Amino acid sequence: MPITLREKLKDPAMTWNYIPFEQAVTQGGLRMTVVGDVPSPWGEAAKGIFHVKGLDWSAVRHDPANRELAKWSQSQSAPSVVYENEPARSGWSDILFLAERLAPERSLLPGDPAERALALGLAHEFCGQGGLGWSRRLWLTHIGLKGQGGFVEPVAQYLAQKYGYTEQVGAASYDRVIALLRMFAARLTAQQAKGSDYFFDCGMTAVDIYAATFAGLLQPLPEEVCAMRPATRAAFSDVDAATLKAAGGLLAHRDMMYDRWLESVLRL
Repeated sequence: MPITLREKLKDPAMTWNYIPFEQAVTQGGLRMTVVGDVPSPWGEAAKGIFHVKGLDWSAVRHDPANRELAKWSQSQSAPSVVYENEPARSGWSDILFLAERLAPERSLLPGDPAERALALGLAHEFCGQGGLGWSRRLWLTHIGLKGQGGFVEPVAQYLAQKYGYTEQVGAASYDRVIALLRMFAARLTAQQAKGSDYFFDCGMTAVDIYAATFAGLLQPLPEEVCAMRPATRAAFSDVDAATLKAAGGLLAHRDMMYDRWLESVLRL
């Protein structure tokens, strides 16, 4: 498939840097809280969206103990995005729609209404409750609580309490991950048969960015590309043969996206 104009814009003119929370409150512009030293797929997806759109922004490290930060970001988690004096946005779709508003000339959603609706549905299956990120996190929590791998027990206990873990939901999350991976793989295979490397015929969309960043929960990027805490790398790498087989197409797509579109070295 020929390289599109958007692919030639892989490295648009944009900058971002870490700033103290106190500075973020007063400086204005586009600011986002991020989890430090962990490639949270929700945060990495937002970074990828800002990168492709060429948006300048500032990062604030998330600190769950900082009550003032939680009040300002209106969230106990990251990412949360604050633009100028507007209310904070922490939902994946709210962050995407804000970016679409700020840089509409590089839209990351299909123009056709039916395709747009499908794109948002697929995006939810990566980012939303019950989606790939949610279900994979639950599974790593489930096996972590049982001492069978996944997240170390203190992290598993924290996540279990925060995200409403139950034994039944945790056990069911494995099959949910496999089902989602097979569905994504089928979509990509069908697109490749039509000559497209992306989820949609119109070219790269936000769905492709979500696919690339959430694939890190199944096989992290190499350390030289994404340096992270050893315990986090071990947890994200805890994948059995069946899951890895189902994820094969998504991982190949991830490598293509980082090669063509996303920052080549992650800054956490």
